Amino acid sequence: MNHGGTGQRLLAKADAAAARERRYASRKRLNKVALALSLAAMAFGVFWLLWILWETIRLGIGGLAWATFTQMTPPPNEAGGIANAIYGSFLMVLIATFIATPIGILAGIYLAEYDVKDWLGSTTRFVNDILLSAPSIVIGLFIYAAVVARTKTFSAWAGVLALALIVIPVVIRQTENMLALIPNALREAAYALGTPKWKVISMITLKSARAGVVTGVLLALARIAGETAPLLFTALSNQFWTANLGAPMASLPVTIFKFAMSPYENWQKLAWAGVFLITLGVLALNILARVLFRNKH
Repeated sequence: MNHGGTGQRLLAKADAAAARERRYASRKRLNKVALALSLAAMAFGVFWLLWILWETIRLGIGGLAWATFTQMTPPPNEAGGIANAIYGSFLMVLIATFIATPIGILAGIYLAEYDVKDWLGSTTRFVNDILLSAPSIVIGLFIYAAVVARTKTFSAWAGVLALALIVIPVVIRQTENMLALIPNALREAAYALGTPKWKVISMITLKSARAGVVTGVLLALARIAGETAPLLFTALSNQFWTANLGAPMASLPVTIFKFAMSPYENWQKLAWAGVFLITLGVLALNILARVLFRNKH
């Protein structure tokens, strides 16, 4: 009998098993190291996030009062509120979202559903990528040169245009990506039944991707809610209440910027109150989106 060959095979199997054990132990150590580093990075980020939230809540609530929501921005060392800034921010963000959302969704549908390979689709994607990466201050300067400098006045309409230019590329990219995730089998089944393309888009693909599209709109809304630079060059600010979109208008980000940089205690309290309100609004939007669309896919 070939005992030598059997012994060699057993030794080879033992060596292979030992090698597998060493590789397994090595992978296990690497996994533990990667997991530890990941948890440390997460803890680092969560620590600063919680600290920021704590300071925002602690100082923001201290600046809240009934006058905060009913009175205009005050002179230094006098009582007042930020009612005009709250109204101005709400109005400009709302109008910018209403203007930009249909444009962004329609452009995203065009890019995703019509398989555009010609110059128009390529140009649209290229310009959209530039707008996505462009700093908001550049957009503000562009609107300043194109609108404010020509009309010789700062205005809320200029601020709306600047904010809309920030919303549009976000909505386009999100809409295109969400529609691209819809299986082609759904489209082909609808076409096989004789459904026209416009109805396939509106009743099947867009309806299936609505949660992702709405999430993109809310992300864009959250982004422009705290934008300061574009409004400094467009809407500027206003110490008084105004509903005239053709004139300078106060906004929370610009008011926070001015008041936080000031040496006056009452202005600093109002700045923290504004920060708290913006944070609360963005958080409420995100929670609302998750609640409304958690079971809708």
